[in-house]
Amino acid sequence: MLSFVILRTHAFPCTCTITSLFMVRRKSPCCYSSSTQPTLLSSPSSSSLVPPSQSMVKKVCSLVCDSYYQQTHMSVSPPRLHLGVDADSLTHEQAVTIVASLAGDAGSMVALSFFHWAIGYSKFRHFMRLYIVCAISLIGNGNSEKAHDVMQCMVKSFAEIGRLKEAVEMVVEMHNQGLVPNTRMLNWIIKITSEIGLVEYAENLFEEMCARGAHPDSASYKVMVVAYCKMGNVLEADRWLSTMLERGFVVDNASFTLIISKFCEKGFATRALWYFRKLSDMGLKPNLINFTSMIEGLCKRGSIKQAFEMLEEMVGKGWKPNVYTHTALIDGLCKKGWTEKAFRLFLKLVRSENHKPNVLTYTAMISGYCRDDKLNRAEMLLSRMKEQGLVPNTNTYTTLVDGHCKAGNFERAYDLMNQMNGEGFSPNICTYNAIVDGLCKKGRVQEAYKMLKNGFHNGLEADKVTYNILISEHCKQNDIKHALVLFNKMVKSGIELDIHSYTTLIAVFCREQRMKESEKFFEDALRSGLIPTNKTYTSMICGYCREGNLTLALKLFHRMSDHGCAPDSITYGALISGLCKQSKLDEARGLYDSMVEKGLTPCEVTRVTLAYEYCKIDDCCSAMVILEKLEKKLWIRTANTLVRKLCNEKKVGMAALFFHKLLDMDIHANRVTLAAFMTACYESNKYALVSDLSARIYKKNRLAVQVTN
Repeated sequence: MLSFVILRTHAFPCTCTITSLFMVRRKSPCCYSSSTQPTLLSSPSSSSLVPPSQSMVKKVCSLVCDSYYQQTHMSVSPPRLHLGVDADSLTHEQAVTIVASLAGDAGSMVALSFFHWAIGYSKFRHFMRLYIVCAISLIGNGNSEKAHDVMQCMVKSFAEIGRLKEAVEMVVEMHNQGLVPNTRMLNWIIKITSEIGLVEYAENLFEEMCARGAHPDSASYKVMVVAYCKMGNVLEADRWLSTMLERGFVVDNASFTLIISKFCEKGFATRALWYFRKLSDMGLKPNLINFTSMIEGLCKRGSIKQAFEMLEEMVGKGWKPNVYTHTALIDGLCKKGWTEKAFRLFLKLVRSENHKPNVLTYTAMISGYCRDDKLNRAEMLLSRMKEQGLVPNTNTYTTLVDGHCKAGNFERAYDLMNQMNGEGFSPNICTYNAIVDGLCKKGRVQEAYKMLKNGFHNGLEADKVTYNILISEHCKQNDIKHALVLFNKMVKSGIELDIHSYTTLIAVFCREQRMKESEKFFEDALRSGLIPTNKTYTSMICGYCREGNLTLALKLFHRMSDHGCAPDSITYGALISGLCKQSKLDEARGLYDSMVEKGLTPCEVTRVTLAYEYCKIDDCCSAMVILEKLEKKLWIRTANTLVRKLCNEKKVGMAALFFHKLLDMDIHANRVTLAAFMTACYESNKYALVSDLSARIYKKNRLAVQVTN
């Protein structure tokens, strides 16, 4: 005997009710007695029972069985039904009846063949009850694996029309009907969910389905890692990847390459390298693409030495670098300013039999020469490139345009744009951005806006780089109001904001000591998932130091490492200056020593400020110790500035001590410093100090002449 299960067409409540509404006496496969009149619940709101057309149901069931067994006999797998029936002639209720009837009378595979035939038509493809009845019928036959297949089809079909969550909720509810979520279903659902951008929802489903019995495997974690990587959220990707590795799972080479490239792109090259080593230790054998991706990441970070060490390791493992590997190294060398070294590597490719420079290689080399302001060489490479039969692309031309704009050669930049049009390359927004940026840097802002207007007339739209250039320019002019208008327009245009957009505004508000506005933008950036940069933190720290709020400045200073930021000499300088203003010399001295130990060079303002503060409290020894940590050239510059500052404050006695020390380091006294010292001494009636110093200078000059002769 067969029970037909009738379910509602809409999403289920928390617990699905399964009702056997009619019984069919089976005489032979797909054959029904005339007295059998199955009934269905027509809609969620109706309590009346409507009998389906028995003759149509019998006819289709018979056609399905005949077609299925004929196709099976012909060894066609999977069988494709040829029913000779128009799908429009079947009602939704009849389709449900047929699939349930076939499952009970002819078996799961026959029912599935009709199910797949039905969902091939748009009429039934998004009819949820058909999926549910089919799945529950299969469960009743003890075929849970095929029931899972049906649920997977439902998730995919409903995702196509934006009803993914409804379908997924139904899959979860099916647990109450005996369909325990398995690993394959888990992976399928989170894959589809993450592919349409619902990654956080996918994460919640991951936890829900695991709680209901699904056991995640390597593929489950990989889907989440890849999804977050594609979103650019490497912090979440890092969290999932760490958990994955803790459980002993290893990603494949394709995912490995994505992880490395995304981590490096977002400035986490150190973490990428750690994963490279960790996964290698776990048995993953990096291939040429993996190595090249890591080399490119290290080059982008500026770690050229490490990149070449990685190259040696790659060659040692039997992989030969290709043109992409060399291009990454050439680009890295150029960005580091080592253009000639890059060119030697470029020539090695030119002379190679196997790997010739491609468009990307030439563009990287052209970019290096443009960066070095060697535009003649860049133009020569463009000509050489064309001679080799390579066609420059928009990026190649844009690189040259940018180089000429930075050098102020706008006429040549416009010529190149015309050349692009003549060769079938339309300048894109990046090309216009290069010219707009160059014009703004030369103070030709109105011309930049006119240029943009022409670009918009040609169908281009401003991107975040365009807005950032203009916002930055208005901030430089202290036109905060106009900068905010552009920022809000950027938001309304739906353009994804980056940390640079926020940092530019944070910096200008900090400069104006409007810390409330700075704090607001800083917190907004964090809420948006953006990672503050060194410049973001330094701007905030400088702002707090200007208004004397050292507590918050130091708090942010210690938070920098949370986002992988390292303080630079400007960051340290701002804090040291702030501490000096509040006479906290011990703390300032501690930061200064820490800074020097990390290999950072204090700027002249920082050096002079700290030394002068010690002089103010008559502690010349500490001031001397601070200067002694500097190399000779910096020591002389700092001492000269300090002497002039002390003279300006009429502290001529201390000035004399440093001046005599200066003469020990350099026989040639600075004329400006000497004049300032003599003037201060005369004004303070310290004639003896002038006499002693003059005698010493005269004596040193005589000795120098004798040695020369």
